[in-house]
Amino acid sequence: MVNSLRPRIHQLIDQLSDEDLVDIWSVLSELYLDAFMIQAIQASKQSLKPGDTFTREEALRVLPHL
Repeated sequence: MVNSLRPRIHQLIDQLSDEDLVDIWSVLSELYLDAFMIQAIQASKQSLKPGDTFTREEALRVLPHL
């Protein structure tokens, strides 16, 4: 399926203006980073145990001592 989409995507990209490509790249890069962060958050939720992290109040108490 990916191989059949590749030529069509290339044809679509060739038809876009440079300005459109810049706009699309901006959106796609943000979506990629969002997806990366969501995966990292999900992974941390699976690996963290109660007590591994501070609450906001605990972190504020500890920060002045660092």
